Parts: sequence; structure tokens; C-alpha cells
Amino acid sequence: MKIFRGLPTPPLPPYPVLTIGNFYGQHVGHLALVSAVIDRARHCQGTPMVLTFDPHPAAILSPGLDLQFLSSPEEKIRFFKHHGIQGLVILEFTQTLAARSPREFVQDILVQGLRIRELLVGENFVFGKGRSGNVQDLIHMGSLANFQVHPVAPVCVDEMIVSSTRIRTLLLKGRVKEAARCLGHPYCLRGQVVPGEGRGAKFGWPTANVRLPVNRVIPPDGVYVTTTVIDGSARASVSYIGTRPTFYQGERLLEVHVLDESLSLYGKELQVNFLDYIRGDQTFPHVSQLLHQIELDVKRARETFHSSMEAPYEPSTVTANLP
Repeated sequence: MKIFRGLPTPPLPPYPVLTIGNFYGQHVGHLALVSAVIDRARHCQGTPMVLTFDPHPAAILSPGLDLQFLSSPEEKIRFFKHHGIQGLVILEFTQTLAARSPREFVQDILVQGLRIRELLVGENFVFGKGRSGNVQDLIHMGSLANFQVHPVAPVCVDEMIVSSTRIRTLLLKGRVKEAARCLGHPYCLRGQVVPGEGRGAKFGWPTANVRLPVNRVIPPDGVYVTTTVIDGSARASVSYIGTRPTFYQGERLLEVHVLDESLSLYGKELQVNFLDYIRGDQTFPHVSQLLHQIELDVKRARETFHSSMEAPYEPSTVTANLP
């Protein structure tokens, strides 16, 4: 996959088949759109491409907004590469770009800049100054500029449209299992293991401490069933988000306990996948009560893993209408 930071210089990719979006989160709706681009490009022997923006437009248009994302820029790039996009154009989002009218955006970016031949966007796609352009405008402008526009219907899970807003709301309520259905995969956080106080190991439950990434959606404090990817291999785990109130109010961390293994993880990069919610954070009057609850949490996690092996997830309620 070629990555262009700014509009590419000639020679341009042959017969560009493009989609446009921010694509933070990479949920099943994004996957349907990207898959449709790749299928269409294969059909017409074109080049599947994505146009996206950095920074997120909201950071420029609403600078005081506390933005929380579902993925990192690096994860977004990996998503496109993994699914077969051949050209990724990353435009710097500026006030100047935001001020372009829909007609200017089409003429300057899509026609002159990218020479697109086909464009696939969601049915509710808007663009241009004040988000004043819509899909019907694109269809009309495409007919004048000799490119085709294919609207793509939204994807539904459990009869509700999938969106980044819906997923963000689910995660902030701890409903990570439902969020995973909308994402098409478990929500994950990545980070490097940092030294802790060794209290977990002292009590027989060693944990790896990971600082929570900034500008990411963080599920609420509590205990979760997780898998943890270490050196490319996924291990069953139980994870805690919080400040350890039984002992003191410390830094809010992600603490990971890998089941049935004793591992040296300091300095390693971990990916923690959130599968299910066990309970909220609690303050225990005595350490013995906390240790008993940890035993119950681990038992619950084991039951979850056992159940998932017996009844694998079937995404039968995910629907999409593609061109």
C-alpha cells in the first residue's frame, strides 16, 4: 500500500476507485465500505484507494472539544493495508480545506488532484464548507466530471445502524461485548508495560501495568474479561481499569493478569482486547475480601472463555447493503 501525505504527484494510480472518510474506529460499516471499494476496483481493474484526513476535522473546527477516538492513526493505516487498499491519501485538514465549497472540493481534490473514476460513499455522506454537500450533489457533479458515484447503504447490527458514536456510547457504559459486535472485533487498547509496586505478585495475582493511552475511548473503571496479545500470541487474561481504591487513589492504569502463566513483561508492548464486563470498581474494607473477589473474577473469566469455545460468535445479525 502506498501512503500519500498530501495529493499524489504524477504518475497517478490507474483508474482510482475511491472512498472518503475519517475512519476512526474501523467498525463493520467501514469494513463494508472498504470491501465495496476493493470489489469494485477488482471488477474494473482499477486501484482501490482511500482519502482521509489528519488531524480529525473536529480538532480544527471545534478546538476546545475533548476528542476521544476508537483507534490510533497507526491502527487506521494497518486496517486499510490489511484489507487490500492500495493507495491511502492523507490530507492535512486545515481551515482552508474546510472553507472549500462542495464544488471546489470535487474539482480541486477529486478531479484535478486524484483524477478519480469511481467514488463510493455512505448514503448520508456530507462534505464541503458547512457540510453543505451531499450524495446527490456528488452524483450530479460526477456526471459532469466523468466519474461515477455509488452510494453505499449503512450497516446494521441488531436492527440499528452502526456508527462510531454508537460504539463510543457502548464502550463508555462498559458494554464492551455489544461494542465488539459493532466493531466486528473486540475493542482494544495498546501500551507498554511499566514498573509497578509488585503488590499483585505478592498476593498471588501478578499484573502487568499499562498506562492508558491519551485521546482514546476508555471503558469505565472495573474488571473485564480480556485477551492479551504478547509478541503476536493471544493469551486469556483478566484486566482491571482503575486507581486501586482499596489501597489508595493512585494513577488510573490498565492492569492485566494473564491466566495460568508467569511471564516477564516489563517493557513489552501489549494489546488488550476487551471481551466482556465483569464488575465495576470497588473499595474493599480488607485485603482478604479483595483477594476473594479476584478469585471470583477469574472464575467468571474462565467460564466466559469456556462458553465462547463451545458457542463461537456468529455475526448473523450483521447486515449490509452493498453496491
